[in-house]
Amino acid sequence: MMSISDLFDSGFQKRNQDHFAAIVKVAMSDGVITDDEKAFLDRLARNLSISDNDYKEILKDYNTHPINPPTSYDVRLERLFDLSRMVYADHIKGDNQVVLLEKLCIGLGFDPDTVKQVVDKALSLVDQGADGDAFSDEIKKMNR
Repeated sequence: MMSISDLFDSGFQKRNQDHFAAIVKVAMSDGVITDDEKAFLDRLARNLSISDNDYKEILKDYNTHPINPPTSYDVRLERLFDLSRMVYADHIKGDNQVVLLEKLCIGLGFDPDTVKQVVDKALSLVDQGADGDAFSDEIKKMNR
């Protein structure tokens, strides 16, 4: 089983600092942050070295932060891979895991009509230990 610290190389950390506010906004898209989502955001902020003050400001003013989904499909897949590994490593299980990742996928710019299949495939690939390249190849195959 991988630990969360295994996931946080500098590239991962840099990429996610850029879209932490967007993740908060996506989590709030239905007007509610569930306990699982709050715990996920708390750990994400801690792991990304986001200060308590910055975190509180982002939570309070999440609507002032634009969601800028990556325009590059490859970057979108990279972020999906990172977030899928995090949700998986966080042991968020079952429906909560799927709902959170579906929200994040839509926030990343994936098609809402196929997001359920993308999330199922993403979690399956992470469960099988796929690396980033295999993950991207498999998601691309199903999204043609």
